[in-house]
Amino acid sequence: MTTPTPPVLEDGLRNNLIRKQLVQAIYAADYSVAAVTAPFDTATGALAALPAGYVPIGYTTDDGLTFASDLSMADVTSSQSVEPTRSDVESEVLTGGYAPQETNAATVSMYKGLPLSGDGALPALGTQWEMTRPSIPRLPYYRLLFIGLDYGDDGGEIYIVKHYPKARVTSKDDSQWARSTETQWPVTVQAYRDPVLLTAEKEWVDGPGWRALAPAGG
Repeated sequence: MTTPTPPVLEDGLRNNLIRKQLVQAIYAADYSVAAVTAPFDTATGALAALPAGYVPIGYTTDDGLTFASDLSMADVTSSQSVEPTRSDVESEVLTGGYAPQETNAATVSMYKGLPLSGDGALPALGTQWEMTRPSIPRLPYYRLLFIGLDYGDDGGEIYIVKHYPKARVTSKDDSQWARSTETQWPVTVQAYRDPVLLTAEKEWVDGPGWRALAPAGG
């Protein structure tokens, strides 16, 4: 009978798998625009072109982007056990929070509940903007794409791409006017299940640097 070999703890440590999102980008589109289904070139892992209608949010504060998952469980308890004897997901709410620093059509429109194009959209930069608050605030749905960029040890790009195919603004932080800080348009967006894609979130990891991590001969 052979003695099992104990694990070597250091074998599971790989610092080349510690990721940061050194650059983050957010793109928004009206819900009528096509969803993102293939953000990468299948041959190279490079970023592919976005569908027409996606516009950049621009600079955000150095807090970056915060993604939260509010998970609620429904437990069954029994008199014979101090732990739940069954647990099921009751709800899971996905949100993303960020604070834009640019005063552009995308940031202001999402803060004010306006479409990004077509009737009711803000005109081009440099022309007069007029916004009248309706008696009943409107909360249109948008499509949102979040892209994070890191680099592998070989210098190749590693991307994490997250897509909310159906999202709306569900919370807004204060927009402050002051000498000491820039005007921000901070929002929290919530993901909803898209009836065509049948999901509230799609996520991908790819890029030349990611593909370089593949095992040799794998």
